[in-house]
Amino acid sequence: MSRKQIKLGLLIQGPGSHPYSWRADDAVIDGSINFEYYLDVTRRAEAAGFEFLFIADGVHINEKSIPHFLNRFEPLTLLSALAPLTSRIGLAGTVSTTYSEPYNVSRQLATIDQISRGRAGWNVVTTPLEGSAGNFSKGNHPEHSTRYKMAGEYIEVAQGLWDSWEDDAFVRNRETGEFFDRDKLHTLDYRGEFFNIKGPLNIQRSRQGQPVIFQAGASKTGREFAAKYGEAVFTHAQSFETNKEYYDDIKEQAVKNGRKKEDVLILPSLSPIIGETEEIVAARHEEIKNLITIDKALEVLGRFFDHYDFSVHPLDEPFPDIGDIGKNSFRSTTDNIKRKAFEHASTLREVALETASPKDVFSGTYRQVADKMIEWVENGAADGFVFTPQIFGSQYDEFLAHVIPLLEEEGSYTRAYAGETLRENLGLDFRENRYTKEKAGNVKA
Repeated sequence: MSRKQIKLGLLIQGPGSHPYSWRADDAVIDGSINFEYYLDVTRRAEAAGFEFLFIADGVHINEKSIPHFLNRFEPLTLLSALAPLTSRIGLAGTVSTTYSEPYNVSRQLATIDQISRGRAGWNVVTTPLEGSAGNFSKGNHPEHSTRYKMAGEYIEVAQGLWDSWEDDAFVRNRETGEFFDRDKLHTLDYRGEFFNIKGPLNIQRSRQGQPVIFQAGASKTGREFAAKYGEAVFTHAQSFETNKEYYDDIKEQAVKNGRKKEDVLILPSLSPIIGETEEIVAARHEEIKNLITIDKALEVLGRFFDHYDFSVHPLDEPFPDIGDIGKNSFRSTTDNIKRKAFEHASTLREVALETASPKDVFSGTYRQVADKMIEWVENGAADGFVFTPQIFGSQYDEFLAHVIPLLEEEGSYTRAYAGETLRENLGLDFRENRYTKEKAGNVKA
């Protein structure tokens, strides 16, 4: 019996996902603003058959922010530069629905989709950090549930604008002088609680119909949102049982929203510390832990709680009860941190170091990592993974050189791309134009 095929994405956060990855000897120290580095990493991922590249983002920093967040590329600009220099790998980037405008963003993403010939993706985020409001003239930072309501309208606007033109609307007939078919141009005229957008959009649809919607919803509201709109959903890998529950929940909610289970892919994070032996893995984990001091670890922990200053609490006493601080930021993350701390009676020092330098559940030898990836996909806890090396360099090199071949040997992965668009390569349906679909339905009726 053939195995399920593992889908792989690559998240590049400068020199690595570890907050202090820049200090590692084999990291590119200026990775966050080094285009040649991004291009090299991307081309290697494409050669290895990764379905997409993902660039995360945020719109607020302060002196306590993670170092490679202080000085980094804006995702859509970076992806536009990478698009003509690649040919198969998908290009997905984060854009905030709380602090941007739907018309502009829809146009930018549609442009990347055109330049890349149908390989664009959009990671929809509602922006958690309260301080973000200070960089925009939009008033106070909206409450958690309000941000998700805004995001729902935002996606509806974007997808409506992307359908402004039917696929064959542009005739471009020199003899008759007809540039476009007027019957295939549609004005959105959206009227909602947060957005009033007329349209149409001044760019045609791409070869995949519309960019792929990526999302990461972990809270109850976030899950509902992901099940309704998400096509590729990121989640934090915790345990097989936890991810299995998440997988089943999102798929079931998607069906209740009139979608098929296959319409949404569940992609846990994959940040393993890997090596040839378990002894090497353990030694490497200690090396990574030593990249960060306890003072900096407290700052990393505080970021999730809207930059709360944990240094005012004793390090070696139980994790402090700080009430609802952080509930309007990274809600699901802060809830999980507090829950685990109280369940295990952890000290503040232990929580800070674990948060800053976590040992990923997939950490292990090359074979252990490959086997666990296969187990999760075969048994319905994941459709694939987003590989985010804690440190680019040897860990990225070894994953490509050792883990990928093991997955291939087991028949769980192929470097060959299924098609030319991101939707084809992820196994997602072409996004049909709503007006073309409606016309076809009327003809059949």
